[in-house]
Amino acid sequence: MATGQRLMRAIRVFKFGGPEVMKLQSDVAIPIPKDNQVLIKVHACGVNPVDTYIRSGTHNMKPLLPYTPGLDVAGIVEAVGEHVSSFKKGDRVFTVSTLSGGYAEYALAADDTVYMLPEKLDFKQGAAIGIPYFTACLALLHSACVKAGEIVLIHGASGGVGIAACQIARAYGLKVLGTAGTEEGQNIVLQNGAHEVFNHREVNYIDKIKIVGSRGPIEINPRDTMTKGSSIKGVALYSSTKEEFQQLAAALQAGMEVGWLRPVIGPVYPLEKAAQAHEDIIHSRGATGKMILLLK
Repeated sequence: MATGQRLMRAIRVFKFGGPEVMKLQSDVAIPIPKDNQVLIKVHACGVNPVDTYIRSGTHNMKPLLPYTPGLDVAGIVEAVGEHVSSFKKGDRVFTVSTLSGGYAEYALAADDTVYMLPEKLDFKQGAAIGIPYFTACLALLHSACVKAGEIVLIHGASGGVGIAACQIARAYGLKVLGTAGTEEGQNIVLQNGAHEVFNHREVNYIDKIKIVGSRGPIEINPRDTMTKGSSIKGVALYSSTKEEFQQLAAALQAGMEVGWLRPVIGPVYPLEKAAQAHEDIIHSRGATGKMILLLK
């Protein structure tokens, strides 16, 4: 390591496996931004289910080891590369991806994945925007091509993506039905755009649903899709083009300005409890807002 190299705390993964493979280290070099890169002093980082899939080695995205997990961060711009003109030191920002990992005191991101964070939103809310809101926006506006007056049911609507989907669908004039597995979760769904909410732990709670997100297999009879003229579409945020990201960002920026984009924060953990966060996001009884790692 070069003399005088600045160091930071960061979670490092040296092998794929369970939550215990995440190790907190205090001697990780702070990245130096080059070209179109932005260095962010991280105040908060979102915890997403996909983080656990990548860590376990079961996701098709397999980073080179060792690596630092985390994609959605919010914080203050610390430095920028020589080709960056859209951001400067001191700007409040959030990301939809990072180059160096978000479970750290500093994170490096490409400038086209960084967005200004309005003063009306705090850093925890900023860290809750990236994957949840961009995924929900992609699913509703681009994949489902929803129209005002239509009905949508958001399954598992009390988590980060679900709340985002409820807010977006309500803002775009849809009748929003949501599900959650706890009374607290159901209340959160109603407070964030749903006209009606159902308990998805009850048997036969509803017959026809449109699902955003999946954690496992389901059985579908193709004949049912034929007779009803149904379609099934998968959504993968990082398969989107740069132009699509710009369109999603424009829609969400409008939501921030008008006020319907209001991330709801759930459990908050310090950086050293990242392993517990990974355990809880998969095995908790029911989501109640967006899970966050807080660094400041």
